[in-house]
Amino acid sequence: MFQNNLTPELIVELENIVGRAFLFLDQETRNHYGHDETEAYAFPPAVVLKPANTQEISRILKCANQNAIPVTAIGGRTGLSGGALSVHQGIGLSMERFNKILYIDQQNLQVTVEPAVITQVLREAVAEINLFYPPDPSSQGSCWIGGNVAENAGGARAVKYGVTKDYVLNLEVVLANGDVIWTGANTLKNATGYNMTQLMVGSEGTLGIITKIVLKLLPKNTHNVLMLVPFLNANEACEAVSAIFRAGIVPSALEFMERDAIDWSLKFVPGLSVKVAPGVQAHLLIEVDGNYPEILFAEAEKIMSVVEKFHIDEVLFADTEDEKNALWKMRRSIAEAVKSNSIYKEEDTVVPRYELPKLLAGIKLIGNSYGFKSVCYGHAGDGNLHVNIIKGAMSDQNWHTEVPKGIREIFELTVSLKGTISGEHGIGYVQKNYMDIAFNHAQLQLMKGIKAVFDPKGILNPGKIFPDSL
Repeated sequence: MFQNNLTPELIVELENIVGRAFLFLDQETRNHYGHDETEAYAFPPAVVLKPANTQEISRILKCANQNAIPVTAIGGRTGLSGGALSVHQGIGLSMERFNKILYIDQQNLQVTVEPAVITQVLREAVAEINLFYPPDPSSQGSCWIGGNVAENAGGARAVKYGVTKDYVLNLEVVLANGDVIWTGANTLKNATGYNMTQLMVGSEGTLGIITKIVLKLLPKNTHNVLMLVPFLNANEACEAVSAIFRAGIVPSALEFMERDAIDWSLKFVPGLSVKVAPGVQAHLLIEVDGNYPEILFAEAEKIMSVVEKFHIDEVLFADTEDEKNALWKMRRSIAEAVKSNSIYKEEDTVVPRYELPKLLAGIKLIGNSYGFKSVCYGHAGDGNLHVNIIKGAMSDQNWHTEVPKGIREIFELTVSLKGTISGEHGIGYVQKNYMDIAFNHAQLQLMKGIKAVFDPKGILNPGKIFPDSL
């Protein structure tokens, strides 16, 4: 199907597009761009290209399309679903030279960026002029805006402000045949034809290569209140999430952390000192934000009146910016802390928030049935629970044979609770063979039909999203 034998003539053609300094055939570079943060997977591309502009990408895709060469866009490589892995080799298209904030439109509260801009760099740049870009994945210090768009990334503040898709107004995209289009308009409302902008968001590089992104911004809030609530029962912590919303409060962040998640994070990050009482099973990290401190304190008091109905230990209020930063660092370091302790698999379940207690209890029962331990944490306000399955002392055979069965049962439970199998990490390579749980054959065929319209030869990020059996 694909041409992976890149002939000397094709290499010369690609070199003429990007220049000799930006074409790499050596094994070390190919290996570097052949992995992300998804377990231990490694799929080096046959060649790595580092184009400088939209026109170069257009020429690369024309060449690739004519010669049936697979093309995988490669971003910051922080993904957890294998979305940027070159599973069919071909061209690894590193977007790293597309790293500029092109224009901040303060009059219309918009920003135009290239895809390799680091998320935190963008957030800090607009914050300097009192603007706010809310999506804040835990990897915001290293992930790129382009990858956020490709995966429809979320983050802690999605509970109040929404995920990446809620901020994307318009995209410049290079199609598989090399054509360059804009998908929409730089407007807050658009009822003109099909919504191609939102079709691209979350498409994981399978429909086109994104080269420019227009994002909506918000005015920056001036105050927040952050509290850490310890629960003696993990299921009660999950129950409290829905209760807070039913009391009329919409936090700007509401994070769930099991006891092991916090313990491992505290050991992993030097200098963090958060006391956790022996009987505590889980914590909620809750933030409210706004411009009027008196309103925020009233909301915090209302939250306290809700959580006090459960079995909790002493609530910690972060009084200073240093204390707030320490609590957020603890939360954002959990994934790295888990990874440092054991080989693991991370699943990204999401359910209506009221169903969180059933999901957590079910995950533990399934783990007991298949002999694995799990450490759970995530964006509880969204019903988004990250399930870290720990290998520990489990045999290699059981890790490879029993754990996938358990994962399938976790996903079946999730869907039975009216949820789905990924909230923000995407499907990519590792979840594609579970897609039959979330979608029936007709739905998957519709998606494949859309893919065929945009990419008839299937060169864009092949081997992702769709089950092998489809």
